[in-house]
Amino acid sequence: MTDRTKRNGARWGAATWVAGVTAVLAALPVAASGRLPERLATHWGDGGSPDDSMPLWAAASFPALIWAVLALSVTFAGRRAGDASGAWVGASLLSGGVLLTGAQASIVRANLDRADWRDAGPVGMEVAITAAAAVAAAVLGWLAGRRAVPAAAPVRPAAGDVMEIPPGERRVWLSRTSNPWLHLTAALMGLPAAAAAVAAAAGLIGPRWELIVPFAIASLAVLACSSVRARVTEAGLEVSFGPLGRPARRWTPGDIVSARAETRTPAQVGGWGYRLGGRGTTVMLRAGECLVIHPRKGSEFAVSVDDAERGAALLNALCAQQRSST
Repeated sequence: MTDRTKRNGARWGAATWVAGVTAVLAALPVAASGRLPERLATHWGDGGSPDDSMPLWAAASFPALIWAVLALSVTFAGRRAGDASGAWVGASLLSGGVLLTGAQASIVRANLDRADWRDAGPVGMEVAITAAAAVAAAVLGWLAGRRAVPAAAPVRPAAGDVMEIPPGERRVWLSRTSNPWLHLTAALMGLPAAAAAVAAAAGLIGPRWELIVPFAIASLAVLACSSVRARVTEAGLEVSFGPLGRPARRWTPGDIVSARAETRTPAQVGGWGYRLGGRGTTVMLRAGECLVIHPRKGSEFAVSVDDAERGAALLNALCAQQRSST
């Protein structure tokens, strides 16, 4: 997968997040309008009592407008900064969306079934939970963004299946692939869970765990299979999954008999994602070149990454060094 495709996938993911948060911010007060007063309490004083309010239309549109301005500003600044901006852009968009969505849900919940905005309930606990969730989202966005930064171009190996490594040198090979369609699928599968969770936080419905849990698990499972990073070092091969690199599989050079590059397609391995079949295990994110290892124990393992031939050559060299030293 090319860098352009990866960037397009990240942009689509960010656009989906921005649009989803905008829709939730604007729709949440409107959806509960039949149970809300004409004006909503939107600010609480030091004593925990509401001291300011907005009409319902303003309470719906003002946070959405703030979010739109924030998202556009962060996106514009990130594009000017280039690839190195991925970490802080992800942290800003995730934390900002979680913070505003949590605040909007807290406001709706505090005003729910009140005749007047001055009778709105306190929001202290909701604010603390929202702040903690926003910090956690910022950390996740930062870590995911740092992992997405393209690696430096590796050193070209000598021709053949085994890389020539001069004495005293150490070489590392790194390749990363992501599938924007699987990212989009994970986002769409997570929308029902997120909508039910926000509605429950706002007090519109009770906790619908039968809706939240299955969709959340499915979304996380697809997300974990939507991107992969393969790294070859003196320690062997490490294949890590998802935007945070968890979970991961590892093989030492002593665990591997040989490695090769091979062209595979989704039709050959049974589809997309983490596939088990007659060819062993294949992590299929895009048709084409795959790094395939033949371990000493178990079936073959393949992962669809770019520059697989170079990775296999380095891995074969490390395996040969391991055999010669034992």
